[in-house]
Amino acid sequence: MWPAFLVGVGAAFLLQGCLGSSSSTHSLRYFYTGVSEPGQGLPWFIRVGYVDDQLFVHYDSNTRRAQPRVPWIKKVEKDDAQYWDRQSQILQAWEQTFRVNVENVRNFYNQSKGFHTVQRMCGCELRGDGTKGGYSQYGYDGRDYLAFDKETLTWTAADVSAQNTKRKWVADRADNQYRKYYLEEICIEYLRRFLDYGNETLLRTERPVVKVTSQAEHDSMETLVCRAHGFYPKAIETTWRRDGEVMEHKTFRRDVAPNSDGTYHAWLSIKVDPKDRDLYRCHVEHDSLLEPLDVAWEETGASNLGLIVGCVVGAAFALLVAGILGIYFYKKRQGGYKAASTKDQNSDSSGSNPAI
Repeated sequence: MWPAFLVGVGAAFLLQGCLGSSSSTHSLRYFYTGVSEPGQGLPWFIRVGYVDDQLFVHYDSNTRRAQPRVPWIKKVEKDDAQYWDRQSQILQAWEQTFRVNVENVRNFYNQSKGFHTVQRMCGCELRGDGTKGGYSQYGYDGRDYLAFDKETLTWTAADVSAQNTKRKWVADRADNQYRKYYLEEICIEYLRRFLDYGNETLLRTERPVVKVTSQAEHDSMETLVCRAHGFYPKAIETTWRRDGEVMEHKTFRRDVAPNSDGTYHAWLSIKVDPKDRDLYRCHVEHDSLLEPLDVAWEETGASNLGLIVGCVVGAAFALLVAGILGIYFYKKRQGGYKAASTKDQNSDSSGSNPAI
């Protein structure tokens, strides 16, 4: 069983990657986790990679091999026959770095022996309007630790203890310049390549099925529930509207959650006066739709208990997936900041790998 705070920080990292995403936005993200006390089913070092929300590569300290998790990523071998061997060698070195990191940060906080984690997320996104984004941050025991600002080449420490690492890293301007270059150039080029490899699944569109149900309340009001399910990609816009006016301040919604078949579902509700229910529409916009959908309540006599249970199960599944997310480290680049072809780079080589 994953520790609760490990699940929590993984979910937070996953959520951050999804916040602000618009339709046609794609991302490449790597997550590394190092733990002080491994256990059954929990290696002391894990690295996973995601394109959008699809796990495509996995490494842990038990297997000591970078392994593909989806068929399409195996196409990389045609362009780079040594890709998996090189990734494995790099990550074997990171195992040792993470062992040092966990011990160093524990000492920074003057903590005794026990279960502790160091995590990092690093990645980039390519938005539908052509703009790019990049992020790199560390966490410790489920809390923020250190974050990189690629625009100013500076690090932001979450507390006094994190200043120990900030002082070491902020002075290495050449390495910070390479981190920026990785996030804006190398990472984006690999994202494009991976999207090309997996275009049949990653670039597909599936229309949402939208249904509105109602549930009577004890105060003579009722709750309208709108569920959109079976859609891909994940990005979707859903709102309740009354006579065309968006009623966001009265809307209760849950995060978009995955289905077992690789599609997604979304859920939102609003409390209304029964005599006004016909004025409300669930408005849905998605890449798969030529025009937005506006769906009204239709009396069916069916209970929406299954809908609610399904959403709860989906949300729990999303947290479980998020809980395995690890943290990403840099690979040491010799010779300073110098551009090179991506065939000579690694998809997750975001700079050097100094110990915290």
